[in-house]
Amino acid sequence: MSLDPVIKTLLDGMAAAGGPALGSQDVAATRAAFDNMPLPKKEIALASVENRKIPGPAGEIPIRIYQPHGAGVKPVLVYIHGGGWVIGTLDSYDATCRELAQGAGCVVVSVDYRLAPENRYPAAPDDCYAALKWVAANAASLGADAKRLAVGGDSAGGNLSAVVSQMARDKGGPAIRFQLLIYPVTDADFTRGSYVSNAEGYLLTTASMHWFWDHYLPDKAKRAEAYASPLRAKDLSGLPAAWVCTAEFDPLRDEGEAYAKRLQDAGVATQLTRFDGLIHGFVTMGLVAPKAQAAVDEAVAALKKGLGG
Repeated sequence: MSLDPVIKTLLDGMAAAGGPALGSQDVAATRAAFDNMPLPKKEIALASVENRKIPGPAGEIPIRIYQPHGAGVKPVLVYIHGGGWVIGTLDSYDATCRELAQGAGCVVVSVDYRLAPENRYPAAPDDCYAALKWVAANAASLGADAKRLAVGGDSAGGNLSAVVSQMARDKGGPAIRFQLLIYPVTDADFTRGSYVSNAEGYLLTTASMHWFWDHYLPDKAKRAEAYASPLRAKDLSGLPAAWVCTAEFDPLRDEGEAYAKRLQDAGVATQLTRFDGLIHGFVTMGLVAPKAQAAVDEAVAALKKGLGG
């Protein structure tokens, strides 16, 4: 299919503005540019939103807890934000977490894991796994049901969600019911077709993915480890049910679809959805692109269903 016309207008506007490409500057400038992207954000009022800190493997981990309206014990999602393991904050994905909490009727715990290059692999998965265990152990105090526990995220957050699901299986828990993998990074392989056909022009570029991986895990031999590239795991059986989505014009498309196929082949109940006409990062574009909002709505519905709602 062709690029969604609204998305094309957005990309054309960014190109005309002449801003630097993602990952073409130093880390500080790239973080600032990402945090100041000119995309409107939804204002969604919830019952409460609370910042806390929890114990982690190398100090405290900041988290943000989103409580939706409604009585009764609720399911809970541990949300892990994207940003190539280098950029992104709790604030960057605040609107996304609010939308998931409201739409799926679940408590959302967003994790501010340590970023590279200050803290390289395996700092991020270690933090996210610690947060998952904390949420499972403290679910009752959050008004949540530990038996209806999900993990999810976008891009690098999708990578970490897949990795944490493998860690929980390998390390004896906690039990996860569902994983929500939004255009996830699953492999450090830049030879796939989507890395070639979508190399540039669609916000996330193949060059920027090299930049992210070089900051996160410069040791290329270690990129083959399953907790870095979850597609490289020898066995994907016994993992939680999954909803995996990709975007047509995304360098990560093929590796996300390959991971979904391997989950299916391993007997894991997995739904794969490719959103034609869309690009990487569409979860933050709902207010400017109706097609992006429709995709987000599908993600919310999948999460609600996956948690038994």
